[in-house]
Amino acid sequence: MSRTSASPPTAGSEVSAVPARSDVSAAKADSALTHGLKQRHLSMIALGGVIGAGLFVGSGAGIASAGPSIVIAYAISGLLVMFVMRMLGEMSAANPASGSFSVHAERAIGPWAGFTAGWAFWVLLCVAVGLEGIGAAKIVTGWLPGTPEWAWVALFMAVFLGTNLAAVKNFGEFEFWFASLKVVAITLFLVLGVLAILGVLPGTDAPGGANLRGDGGFLPNGSNGFIIGLLASVFAYGGLETVTIAAAESENPVRGVAKAVRTAMWRIALFYVGSMAVIVTLVPWDDPKVATVGPFYATLDHLGISGAAEIMNVVILIALLSAMNANIYGASRMACSLVARGQGPKRLGRVSSGVPRTAVLVSSVFGFLCVLLSYWRPDDVFPWLLNMIGAVILVVWIFIAVSQLLLRRRLEREAPEKLVVRMWLFPVGTLVALAAMAGIFLLMLREPDTRDQLLATGALTVVLAVIGVVRQRRAAAVKN
Repeated sequence: MSRTSASPPTAGSEVSAVPARSDVSAAKADSALTHGLKQRHLSMIALGGVIGAGLFVGSGAGIASAGPSIVIAYAISGLLVMFVMRMLGEMSAANPASGSFSVHAERAIGPWAGFTAGWAFWVLLCVAVGLEGIGAAKIVTGWLPGTPEWAWVALFMAVFLGTNLAAVKNFGEFEFWFASLKVVAITLFLVLGVLAILGVLPGTDAPGGANLRGDGGFLPNGSNGFIIGLLASVFAYGGLETVTIAAAESENPVRGVAKAVRTAMWRIALFYVGSMAVIVTLVPWDDPKVATVGPFYATLDHLGISGAAEIMNVVILIALLSAMNANIYGASRMACSLVARGQGPKRLGRVSSGVPRTAVLVSSVFGFLCVLLSYWRPDDVFPWLLNMIGAVILVVWIFIAVSQLLLRRRLEREAPEKLVVRMWLFPVGTLVALAAMAGIFLLMLREPDTRDQLLATGALTVVLAVIGVVRQRRAAAVKN
């Protein structure tokens, strides 16, 4: 697999030499990994990554704030996510790497940027593993009262630790079936919803536009409610980045990434925007069940589907377990890539039989420590940890956009044949996306509930950036 050649270094410029170092190191890291993911695995990882617990549960708070206008909120944030995926897809198809956007940021901006983006994302994934384990355990203890939550989390961790330690194809198989079940569930939900809207589902009457116009209208809580719903929708899209990490271990990375990115538009429109449209059309937005037990349950219950609560609990459990599996995988590959590029302790990047087993183990242990913190320090340390990762994905998106803006011209000059995927309306599309991200930052500062998240994430990012800059300068000094 060919790589983009580095631009020749100029006198006194340490950044211009970065592409060569990062390309070679990333290539070495990826060559040590196995290529055990098949195209069907990659396709379902991309598809399943769209359908997460954030859609099934987190969307309830957005609907309760924005009302029917949540459809517009998800469409706007979905468009931004499509732009981000298009940018990431352009870079990943041209230069597939298990470090994904961290490698691209290092090539475009410098080692400090790759360090910051990579380790921030690693922390996000590890903490998310713990949160998803807690959520899954709560569902199981609801079925088996009296059993300790921590024991279920430990069991889930052990299963996925074993899965990821064995071989990448095991991760791929788990995700293939998890994603298949999620796709079947959301498809059935949409089919039932559309039939009910049309009035052809037995036992239901067509609602018309009553729920879209009633109880305060389409924008019941004004612009402030819409902004809260918009912010909630933005962070529901996490998980799409995993496919570009996994692509480096697939049979055909370039084709896999290109296909995943090109189908992102209809996936987002169908699963997110389509679901929100079905829910707010069938169920009054201010139905208490929407926020308390979830909008999907509220809709199924409204349609008279027996066992709606248990059906949704099973679907949410699958979504949480899928996310745990994917995040352990993503965290381990990101850590392995960072270490291969000299951005972390060497032991963490040790690869055995094509699997970065030390990184898998450390990532899982870190995730389980977050679970223990939820019991030991539920009132101070754990909430601080949650706030710290609250806006990391937005920071990652900014690095992606800036990297694509810088690397696109380099690709056009040096290897235009590698532009298999192209960002729409470049450079205007990239600049518009960056402006939208800046706007989201301002909206987060405006809302008390998200302000603390933004400040904590900002502190994490600054600390990592300072460490990254110091490391970069030391490396340059040693070289000179």
